[in-house]
Amino acid sequence: MRARRTGCADLPLHRGTVPIWLAERMKKLGTLIVESIIQNYGKREVLVRLSDPMWFQSFGAVLGMDWHSSGITTSVMYALKRGLNERGRELGICVCGGRGKYSRNTPNELLFLSDAAGLDGTSLVRASKLCAKVDNNAVQDGFQLYQHNFIVTDEGDWAVVQQGMNAASRTARRYHWCSPKLRSFVEEPHTGVVGETQGEILNLTDPAAEPTRSAIVEIANENPERILHELSHITSPSAAMVVPREPELFPDLTESAVKAAETVCPSPAPHSNDVAKTARILHSSRSITMSARHDVRAEDIDLKRLGAVLAAAYESPPENFESLLLTPGLGPRTLQSLALVSEIVYGTPSRFTDPARFSFAHGGKDGHPFPVPCRIYDETIRVLGDGIEKSKLGDTDKTECLRRLYATQLQIERFCSPEADFDKAVAYEKAHSKSWDGRQV
Repeated sequence: MRARRTGCADLPLHRGTVPIWLAERMKKLGTLIVESIIQNYGKREVLVRLSDPMWFQSFGAVLGMDWHSSGITTSVMYALKRGLNERGRELGICVCGGRGKYSRNTPNELLFLSDAAGLDGTSLVRASKLCAKVDNNAVQDGFQLYQHNFIVTDEGDWAVVQQGMNAASRTARRYHWCSPKLRSFVEEPHTGVVGETQGEILNLTDPAAEPTRSAIVEIANENPERILHELSHITSPSAAMVVPREPELFPDLTESAVKAAETVCPSPAPHSNDVAKTARILHSSRSITMSARHDVRAEDIDLKRLGAVLAAAYESPPENFESLLLTPGLGPRTLQSLALVSEIVYGTPSRFTDPARFSFAHGGKDGHPFPVPCRIYDETIRVLGDGIEKSKLGDTDKTECLRRLYATQLQIERFCSPEADFDKAVAYEKAHSKSWDGRQV
C-alpha cells in the first residue's frame, strides 16, 4: 500500500527540560506500552502507531508530558530510545538518532545495529537520509529539521519521526514516515505531518508535481550558461514584456460584482502566527493543530469518552476486573490511568482525535490539567509490568483485564450518556494531588 501524508498540525515551541523524576517514569511506562503492543499485535504495529500523528500526541499525553507542545516529540523519543535500546535483542526494536548533534549520528547507529542484526545497513542509512532530505528540501514549508529519529526492527521494518522548527512563528512541525506503507520516497511518502499550517507551500512530493520534478531534473542537466541567460530575462524583463493591467478589459465587472465574487471565493486570509487563538484541536484527515495555551479546557476533550473512562474506573462491578482489583493498593484512581493506557494499546485510530483526554491518566508536568500524580503513575507501571511478565508465563488474567477495561469503556459510551463534568473532574484531581504525590515544574 502506498504511503501517504495524513495531515499536519500546530505545535507551539516550548523551552525547558524534563525533570529526572518524570523522565524515568516515561522511560518505564513508554517501554511497557510498546512491549504490550508487540505482545498483542507484533513489532510492525508499533511502527504503524508511531507513524500516526494523533496516536503519538496521545501517547505523549498519557506519559505525563505537556499535552500540546513540541516537547512531546523530543521527550517521548528520548524515553523510548533509553527504554527500548537496552532491551533491543529481547524486543527486536531500537531507536536511532535524536535531537541536534544526535540526529547526525543516525547513520553510524544504523550501521552498528545492522551488523548486529544482519540487516542491510546501507539501505537503512539511505532511507534515513532521504526522509530528512525530502522533509527539509523537497517540502518547502518553512520548517528547518532539528530532530530525526529512525526506529527499526530486527526484521528491517522502520519508521521515522522527525521535527522541524520555524523560528519566526515559534512553531514546530512533526513528520511521520513508515516503511511498511511506503511506495516511493518522492511521491506522497509521508504517513503523517504535524506542525503549524503555513498556508501555501511548495511540495515536490505530491503526484501532481511530477512535471515540476521532471523539469527540475532537465534544468539540472542543462548548460548553465543557457539557464543563466534565460533567468536574466525573467528577473529583469524588458518593457515590451511588461503588460500593464487594462481596466477596460473588464467593462461589465462592477465594484459590487467584485465584492460578491470575493464573498463566494474569498482571497486567502493573511496567515496568523497567533496560535493562542486556536481554541480547540482542528481535524482534517489525520491532522491536528495544538493550541499555544497551557491549560486544558473542556472543549479540548471528548467529554463522553472521558465520562466512560471515569465510569469504568469508579462505577464498574468489581467482578469485571477482579484480578486487577485484587492487586494490593490498587484503587479506582489507578484504574482510571490503566483505562487510558489500555486505550493507547488497544484503541483504533478514531480514538485519538482528542489527545488532551489522555492527560487525565497522569496529568502534565506543567500542572495542566493537574500535577503528575507520581504515586498513581508508579502503580500504573507496576500493574502493567506485572501483567506483561505473567503473560509471558501463560497467566494472561491481568492483560485480559486491561482489554476488558477498554471494552467496558466502549460499551458505556454506546449504551449510556456518561458525559463528564470537566470542572469537577479537574477539581477532584487537584484536591487529591498532595496525597498522590503530585508534582509539576
